[in-house]
Amino acid sequence: MPISRRGFINTLTATAITSAGLVAVNGTASAAGRYKAINPPLNTSAADKVEVLEFFWLGCPHCYSLEPTLEAWVENMPENVVFVREAPPLNKSWEQHSRGFYAAQLMGQEQPFVAAMFTAIHENKQRMRKPDDIAELASGLGMDKDKFLKTMKSFAVQTKMNRANQLAQGARITGVPSMVINGKYLTGASLAGGNAGIIDVINETVAIEKAEMGLD
Repeated sequence: MPISRRGFINTLTATAITSAGLVAVNGTASAAGRYKAINPPLNTSAADKVEVLEFFWLGCPHCYSLEPTLEAWVENMPENVVFVREAPPLNKSWEQHSRGFYAAQLMGQEQPFVAAMFTAIHENKQRMRKPDDIAELASGLGMDKDKFLKTMKSFAVQTKMNRANQLAQGARITGVPSMVINGKYLTGASLAGGNAGIIDVINETVAIEKAEMGLD
């Protein structure tokens, strides 16, 4: 059932860690089937490739748990497939992590930043909620700290966060990590039966999309 923009925003404050293997925004994903169809489909980043999109949050333990499995898939993903990430601030407490992610993306350091933030938060038990702490981490990766802080507060980052929220609303995601394949199929640990199941669903739906697009 479609939800209003107001209704979507009102759910963003109800965040809890569930035993289903995701951080829930409101409720949990349906257990019926291994993925859900997105209707209407989301716009994708590449018309001539199959897009695999991850919605995630740097502070999410389940996103961190999925990362090695997902990284291994990305390193060996099929031809004519593109992997992209979105970090929508689905809860106010996620905002600085989202700003840091998009600042690093704009500065060409997305993956090193994600890896460093996952380590800092989930291995070193640092909250990393203050912009100055995030910028200090970025400086350790070779980015200019002052420029990074300025970028975090920029219109370009705000635009990216707004777009990420719109995509999340369009996909009707209920938590992270959530995967969307070519704007049409939504899956996650609860739907797919764990991290390995997520990869199985990605491979299955990527193959369907490649066949439909004549990319085999």
